[in-house]
Amino acid sequence: MKLEALTVSLRPRTAWEACELGMALVRSHAGAIWKPWLLVTLPILLLLNVAGWALDLLWLSGLLMWWLKPWFDRIPLFVISRAVFGETPGTRQTVRAQLRWGARWWLPYLTWRRLSPARSLYLPVDLLEGGDGGEARQRRSALGAPVYGVCALLTLVCVNFEMALVIGSVLGGLMFVPFDYLPDTFKSLIEAIGVEPQWLSALFNLLAWGAVSVIEPFYVGAGFGLYLNRRTQIEGWDIEIVFRRLRARLAAAAAPMLLVLCAMIGFSPDTAAQTPPAVETGAAVDIDAGTDASGQAAADDRDGDAEEAVEEAASEAPIREYDDDAKKTRRLPSTLGEVFRDGRSDDRGLRDAVARAMKDPTVDPKRKQSVWKAKSESKDKTKDEREDAINQGLFKGLSSGVAGFLQVAMWGVVALIVVALLLTASRWIGWFRDGGVDEDETPGDVRNAPLPEHAPLPDDIPTAIRRLWQAGHRRDALALMYRAAVESMAQRADIVLVPGATEAQCLRASRKLASAEDREAFARAVRTWQYAAYAETLPSGDDFDDLVGQLSRRFGWAA
Repeated sequence: MKLEALTVSLRPRTAWEACELGMALVRSHAGAIWKPWLLVTLPILLLLNVAGWALDLLWLSGLLMWWLKPWFDRIPLFVISRAVFGETPGTRQTVRAQLRWGARWWLPYLTWRRLSPARSLYLPVDLLEGGDGGEARQRRSALGAPVYGVCALLTLVCVNFEMALVIGSVLGGLMFVPFDYLPDTFKSLIEAIGVEPQWLSALFNLLAWGAVSVIEPFYVGAGFGLYLNRRTQIEGWDIEIVFRRLRARLAAAAAPMLLVLCAMIGFSPDTAAQTPPAVETGAAVDIDAGTDASGQAAADDRDGDAEEAVEEAASEAPIREYDDDAKKTRRLPSTLGEVFRDGRSDDRGLRDAVARAMKDPTVDPKRKQSVWKAKSESKDKTKDEREDAINQGLFKGLSSGVAGFLQVAMWGVVALIVVALLLTASRWIGWFRDGGVDEDETPGDVRNAPLPEHAPLPDDIPTAIRRLWQAGHRRDALALMYRAAVESMAQRADIVLVPGATEAQCLRASRKLASAEDREAFARAVRTWQYAAYAETLPSGDDFDDLVGQLSRRFGWAA
């Protein structure tokens, strides 16, 4: 695994941030995911629906498409698992890989692991790591145990989104149905659901496939993001990447370092012969008693120069400590500057990565706990604390007084209500004793009177309508025209309208007219009446006269 080739920034994230990382990968490689998805899933959808139509088992076709979702999940997983390392596969490569990739895991994920809530996380563990049964089981437990609840909630959210897309598609289609036809449409839809025709099952299978095609790649991407995050947390991938990059830089400088080492080995005897013993810090220097003053001065000068050289080197380079044969600590300067010179790179990135890793709560767990403690338990009270205690006591006393006053007032209101009920008991006590007295036990003439009936239509309907219009009673003329049109339509269609039928009901009843010209003329009459009755918009004289003439010709009104 080439961790240094990762195209994403790895760092310890929360579970939901990891899910967002996986969804961002899906959005970044949308074309490479959905092209092979359509090429693989669409032919299978058509094949299963054709077989279901032939066998009258379209519901089984939809169930099989839903059950094969783990097999389809390999498509987005194959793409993003390689794209994250900078190797985005092509459409043909992805389609070919679906014939054999992860074949030994097909049976588990299509049987006992099909309904696993953590399928989005376990799928990359099994398909990408390729472990055996026991090893894969341990890996799934190690990676999935801390985030199992997040995986289950992610599955529930994605299922709800798929259901919302299916229901929204159905309701979106009903938005284009005219309002007047909605009751009949709903009635027909309910009847169709009860009968379950073939076309309705095929349409539902298509809508379900569309919803799965939109949501499922994001579901797989979120699980892959969780997988990357868990491996980063457990295996320290972010720190390993820094070390690998550091190793690459060191490997690039290996040749100069070998040359320097060879040079140091070649010149080591002469250097050791010229090195005065006084350079060894901590070692005693014995001077013979016969040494003259000049020799003593020269030795002191050498000792001083050697000590200055060591101190200067120690100030410029880090100091290494090691034990010599005499078990005495010696401090020598580091040779990294001499080996790498200008090629020595800054290790600030490594230090930052180590600092971030040490801040991880799992590495150095800390917990902050707050404990409430009564102020009365405190031994030393400052002046401000005493003032706060006084203010708190005053506020407590004031609130207690207000609460007492409100309590007395409420009980006073209750007492007034009780007194008022007692004073008026003679008026309402009889309702509970004998159920009250009905003052009007015998219905009057108005209740027994028959409902008024409409006056019969005139023999010459067009003339009566035009007479009312010319007399200025235009609303009455329109009402007479509408009533005559409704009765004529009902008589010709051989139907009986319910009392008080609305305009919409009359329009639906007019569909039984055999002639399209009759239906059009009646609809025009209804619209004209609705404009006048509800919008207070009257037609012009010419339009009204033309409408009356059209109705007279279509319904055979005597002229």
